[in-house]
Amino acid sequence: MEPQVGSILEGKVTSIMKFGAFVALEGGGSGLVHISEIANTFVEDVHDHLQTGQAVKVLVLSAENGRVNLSIKKALPQQERRAPRSPRPAPGPQGGPRPAAASGSVPPQFQGRGRPEPLPPSGDQAFEDKLKRFLSSSEGKMADLNRSMDGKRGRRRR
Repeated sequence: MEPQVGSILEGKVTSIMKFGAFVALEGGGSGLVHISEIANTFVEDVHDHLQTGQAVKVLVLSAENGRVNLSIKKALPQQERRAPRSPRPAPGPQGGPRPAAASGSVPPQFQGRGRPEPLPPSGDQAFEDKLKRFLSSSEGKMADLNRSMDGKRGRRRR
């Protein structure tokens, strides 16, 4: 019997792989917790978060054709799910923090150079309008790229 999608179950970690961990479920059967579903933070190595034999609570994401996909991070209570992010300062020229501008404005000689046009506030446009604008600009960029690459590919126009 496949577990019910959306249910939270208890299980034990049976094996750990580079891409995630396999968990034996309490009602029989097993499933995979993908590396992206282990924790709210970036998981470089699964061994940093889980150990073989560890008891875990998992949420059933999908169950079809005998394959069960599980999530540990979505089984956490709501307040634990939101991991606070610490703000990181952007690196400066020598790798240290970038010095803050005194007035917070850009000097007049640098205004408008290399900066994209400001986007209108997100409330002014529907998602579809933004998507259309992105697609048209993307198609234009691809056409320019293809035009510039034609001469470099060794094809001749006749």
